[in-house]
Amino acid sequence: MGELSDRLHKVIPGGAHTYSRGDDQFPGNAPELLVRGEGAYVFDDKGRRFLDYGMALRTVTLGYANPRVNAAAIAEIERGVSLTRASMTELQAAEALVELIPGAEMVKFAKHGSTVTTAAVKVARAATGRAYVCVPRQHPFFSFDDWFIGGTSIPRGVPAAFSSYTLKFDYGDIGSLERLFAEHPGEIACVIMEPATTVMPCAAACTRPIAAAPRCRGCPHGAANFLHRVRNLTRREGALFILDEMITGFRWHLQGAQTYFDVEPDLSTFGKAMANGFALAALVGKREFMDVGGIRQPGAERVFLISTTHGAEMPALGAFLEVLRRYREDAVVEHLWRYGERLFDGMNALSKAKGLIDYFCMDGLAVSMNYIARDRDGAPSMAMRTLFAQEMARHGVLMPWIAVSRAHGDGELDATLQAADQALDICAQALDRGVGQYLQGAAVKPVFRQFN
Repeated sequence: MGELSDRLHKVIPGGAHTYSRGDDQFPGNAPELLVRGEGAYVFDDKGRRFLDYGMALRTVTLGYANPRVNAAAIAEIERGVSLTRASMTELQAAEALVELIPGAEMVKFAKHGSTVTTAAVKVARAATGRAYVCVPRQHPFFSFDDWFIGGTSIPRGVPAAFSSYTLKFDYGDIGSLERLFAEHPGEIACVIMEPATTVMPCAAACTRPIAAAPRCRGCPHGAANFLHRVRNLTRREGALFILDEMITGFRWHLQGAQTYFDVEPDLSTFGKAMANGFALAALVGKREFMDVGGIRQPGAERVFLISTTHGAEMPALGAFLEVLRRYREDAVVEHLWRYGERLFDGMNALSKAKGLIDYFCMDGLAVSMNYIARDRDGAPSMAMRTLFAQEMARHGVLMPWIAVSRAHGDGELDATLQAADQALDICAQALDRGVGQYLQGAAVKPVFRQFN
């Protein structure tokens, strides 16, 4: 990497404030540093423009520098940014979120997802008087706090006791979760999980497309939906069911994937896309659980829940309120699905036409897709994935992963498929001749690895 990267690493551990932005997550020809974003594009310090699919780690769904959202945030800046007591904007935002999410009766705002997922776990422990937390081993990240990170491949700095109460089960396998409850009777406080990733919670027989089903209510396969089975199990066992909607929220459905799949959790967490890039996250849930953090129950034992100076900072909340308006008026969720379907099908069609479908393909659903790159033996290959991302960047498309926004339109789709057409030609050559001679720098690495 170059001078700017060296400067970043000199003053910032890891070179960025989230590991997903690190040098080891991008090909060698990716921009070292970005200066600004506009619509679906980002610009580096050299003035180069890239069509972006990272979209600020999936936080930007309307497009960078959306003028209506910016104006709403600026209006709150002019009102003082943050006040000595709760603000009117704070009240309006809380009421809007409670009105939006079925089953949500109270809300606590914060600035990032780790705060609210950890708070959800604390609520569950306080409400149940139990200690154990269950998480799916297939879901990579819930919090940087010790209760979760201590149980990953990067436990350094976390005493083992801090994560010893976090138990792992397999997403989609209700038996694996039932066994945990059997092994720890009356001791599990909650199950926390994402509603879906590229893997769906539905029965294999369910092939209902989004165009035919903006939600799964009344789905004939509902009885086999893994989310419903987890909810029923937690109710039976007296534990709380928590859905982490950091990624699915404001993408799968305006009310979250919980509405798409017609399941109501006890608590849920949101962030990322809810404020179009402004720092905002939220814990929402039923009053009977959330009110453990209240102060109006005389004589009740207190729970120190979320207490953050900047959690209800007004510009982000003003941005959130405007994002809600834009979603409703501009059919944002529908666009994310529709564009995603065209991109998904277009990429696979290109790969198939070149005889590469066994080595490069799209995975997941249109609103939550990923690209899979394989080596000549058919094994998933980080080197081949890096090569594809490298060649996309060479043609002006930054695609570390795929997060679609409302600002991605017909022109962006055409440009993406044109770049992919050329990138896949290089991937085909690399399959025959070896990927090493084509890579410009090191292959990307998993964020969750024990050693650098």
